Amino acid sequence: MTDILEFNLPKDRSSIIKVIGVGGGGSNAVNHMFLQGIKGVDFILCNTDAQALDMSPVPNKIQLGSSGLGAGAVPSVARDAALAKGDEIRKMLESNTKMLFITAGMGGGTGTGAAPVIAEIAKELGILTVGIVTLPFAFEGRKRKQQAEIGIKELRSYVDTLLVICNDKLRQLYGNLKLSQAFCNADNVLTTAAKGIAEIITETGYINVDFEDVKTVMNNSGVAIMGNATAEGENRAQKVIEEALASPLLNDNDIKGASDILLYISSGMEEEILMDEITEITDYIQDAAGQTAEIIWGNGFDETLGKKISVTLVATGFSRNESLNTGLKEDTNTTRIIHTLNPEEAVKAEKPIPEKEPETHDEIRMIPPKPYMKEHTESTVKASENDTPAMTPKAPERKETIHKLYDEEEDQESEPVSGGINVTNREVAHKPVTPKISAPSQEEEKLERSREERRKKLQGYSLLNTRKSIEELENQPAYVRRAVELKEVKPSNESHVSRYSLFDDNGSGSGPEIRPNNSFLHDNVD
Repeated sequence: MTDILEFNLPKDRSSIIKVIGVGGGGSNAVNHMFLQGIKGVDFILCNTDAQALDMSPVPNKIQLGSSGLGAGAVPSVARDAALAKGDEIRKMLESNTKMLFITAGMGGGTGTGAAPVIAEIAKELGILTVGIVTLPFAFEGRKRKQQAEIGIKELRSYVDTLLVICNDKLRQLYGNLKLSQAFCNADNVLTTAAKGIAEIITETGYINVDFEDVKTVMNNSGVAIMGNATAEGENRAQKVIEEALASPLLNDNDIKGASDILLYISSGMEEEILMDEITEITDYIQDAAGQTAEIIWGNGFDETLGKKISVTLVATGFSRNESLNTGLKEDTNTTRIIHTLNPEEAVKAEKPIPEKEPETHDEIRMIPPKPYMKEHTESTVKASENDTPAMTPKAPERKETIHKLYDEEEDQESEPVSGGINVTNREVAHKPVTPKISAPSQEEEKLERSREERRKKLQGYSLLNTRKSIEELENQPAYVRRAVELKEVKPSNESHVSRYSLFDDNGSGSGPEIRPNNSFLHDNVD
């Protein structure tokens, strides 16, 4: 009797987590992930470009369309091609798939058109679907951004969680890189997002996070916020959580208002994370989320970290209206321009204005008027009552009117005397007319003089700009140019004192004096 040996050989079973790259951008990201290696994950490529599929090292491939020449940057062409391959996509996803990552670069043809179709199939199969998409760079054009926004809105209705990565933010962080390096950074960000979530499930930690924990946080959660960072040294807990919340993974790094947060902390074997560091990280997250979030967290070890610690967090369940930073700010302004006023509406709006103006004028007239107007009205009233002319000088009348401005009864009595007020207004109006006529003429003369002086100054300045004028300034003295006559002055060595009557004592400093031996003043001429 022979003994039969039975061996339990491992069967080729597909993983519960699959990452599918759609289009050129998504396929490049999946190729990058495949080369780096993510544990316990299967990779699939879907593309309309047969040449790109042939160059990829990923074994699982689905060619969309029959020509294999791409979609021509038309999303509708890629959508129809994905619908035609729907059965093949469904068959590949049905085999033991619990979670699906869809990576795509939005704005092109295949990624924008085919990604929503694949997400719809995954939703029908009950698979937890996470979309990780990128927004195009600003230099890729406005039309590409518009197509990206349309594709993201359609994809959002089918995925459970959507992670949106803005390529322009990568440029702000990393600067002016080479084109290949810029897209490589975008692939790194997509890889970090997929790897960070997938390895939370596939890696067994000391405090383990299983698939159901991830499903609780990400099922029908809408737009999510994810961060990943590593740090070491002093205050490494503070550094790692700050860098994780400022990660270039997402457009929006504010987790305030999140209802569920998935947190995974890993550390190296050389320097394990401390309890105080975990407390510091969780407290920071609670403060940033607004003390309302439920945190599901886990902890594990990674030998490659050494003395570093790594944090991966996914925040979901935002009640606010998530907006996409697509850079299409002009659309919001155009909606305001639509609501313009027609000429008819402007006329209608002006009609009630004259009705309100007389009311305001009446109220203004009821306010105490100018003193000289009241002086005449009061004088006319007194004249009618006392039958005596109230002709007084202006100075005392002004003093009297100042005391009577606040008497409301007198103002009301003076209202019916309209004739006197009108006459005085005309007289006063004619008096200041005469000085006003001459004032403008004097002002105009002053203005004309100032203009003429300004012209002369400008002409003088302009003369300095010519070479001829500069030579004249250098060669000809100023008094000659201005025609100034100079008086001839005797040299200092010649004496200005007459030799007949005066002499100059240079040493004394007293000035000229009379000669002592003057023949006209001496008695003896000889």
